[in-house]
Amino acid sequence: MQRPSSGKGNELAAVVPALVEYTDRILYNEVWERPGLSKRDRSLITIAALISMYRPEQLPAHLGLALDNGLTVEEIGEAINHLAFYASWPSAISASRKFLEVVQQRQAEGKTA
Repeated sequence: MQRPSSGKGNELAAVVPALVEYTDRILYNEVWERPGLSKRDRSLITIAALISMYRPEQLPAHLGLALDNGLTVEEIGEAINHLAFYASWPSAISASRKFLEVVQQRQAEGKTA
């Protein structure tokens, strides 16, 4: 599987080459390709974890991937709304802003949101 960030992060190999290699080889080529869950479900779990841990810098790439993997704007919006009560309101608001940016960017590029 290609990284959700389209290779962004490769520059980190200058300081943490093993982390970049493990990310590609283990996380994306092994974990994401396991047959036990669909990529759609893995995307939903991943965005839920990123929102819960308040990792907004990682969200845009994974929100785009979630859309590519079959989640709808409405489903992601519902997940963010649900997480507001479990992960924190500020995390949900930050995620909502990142999600709005992703949707607007995809619309500007002519991609299906």
